[in-house]
Amino acid sequence: MEVVPLRLAGLKLIRPRVFGDERGYFYESYRAPLYQEFPPFVQDNISFSVKNTVRALHYQSAPGQAKLVSCLQGKIFDVVVDLRRDSPTFGQWEAVELEGATQLFVPIGFAHGFCVLSDHALVQYKVSAVYNPATECSIRWNDPTFNISWPVQEPILSPRDQVSPFFSKADV
Repeated sequence: MEVVPLRLAGLKLIRPRVFGDERGYFYESYRAPLYQEFPPFVQDNISFSVKNTVRALHYQSAPGQAKLVSCLQGKIFDVVVDLRRDSPTFGQWEAVELEGATQLFVPIGFAHGFCVLSDHALVQYKVSAVYNPATECSIRWNDPTFNISWPVQEPILSPRDQVSPFFSKADV
């Protein structure tokens, strides 16, 4: 597999080896020894969403969650925001398009969200801490502090994502 560090420290794009022929393709989406540099993952989450859905910007407060994000079907615009106060890139965001075998590793201390670019998307993310509703947090998807260039005109949002606090009022 190829691991590509991205602009925000700790964020990595992972490209597993894909073996394809006329029947389709095969790849290992996860094998623990190859992911030793990452924290152990303890829970898998699956999200199915339709085109123009925006799921953003979510994070867990203490102890936080690292994520390994894969788009198993379709294509997404995946966004992370650095919420680590001691980071030189605090408050900055980065986005990548995910489809196929490509994965995104998101360390603890980032908010995460995505927008569905295809007709639908099946997204899997492994997390390093079990979900706890008491530590669930979010930031408004269209917060002007970040000015994220979401590739959608009329996003489909959950009621929670419509009213998430702005960054200036978020618990980070």
